[in-house]
Amino acid sequence: MKKIMINSNAIASGVYLIRGKKVMLDKDLALLYGVSTKHLKRQVRRNQSRFPEDFMFELSDEETQNWRRQFGTSNLKDKMGLRYSPFAFTEHGILMLSSVLNSEKAAQINIAIMRVFLRLREMLMTNSALALRLERVDRTVEHHDRKIRDLYRTVTRFSVSKKKPKGPIGFRP
Repeated sequence: MKKIMINSNAIASGVYLIRGKKVMLDKDLALLYGVSTKHLKRQVRRNQSRFPEDFMFELSDEETQNWRRQFGTSNLKDKMGLRYSPFAFTEHGILMLSSVLNSEKAAQINIAIMRVFLRLREMLMTNSALALRLERVDRTVEHHDRKIRDLYRTVTRFSVSKKKPKGPIGFRP
């Protein structure tokens, strides 16, 4: 079995957030798998039952336009090599692709892609944990600020003693 070298940064740069899901587009996956986008889409359409909506979806015209705008193509005639709306594959859809494409290269590519998704998930979990910790520290600091302010007011109140006029010393008739 020949080992294929895959740049994980190249894979990570092809991960987009669409409809609140991390996805990869058909053209990027086809490039990684070494097949044409047409062949990849044909295989997916032949095996449509393996790709429910949460595994794969086709971008709407509006989503396709928004995606193109992200890359600075203001010319609407420039389709960025896209005649049709691209398919977006979630992590599970990418796993299913290896069974549809059924090649050793597809299996190796899938392993690399899954490692990238795992790394992204771990980074997200780490960032979430740090955000929670920072929020707790922030609440503690606010609580301490209030306590220090109260203590300062109390000390100030007692340090400024009201001077009562002293009575004269001695006998008063």
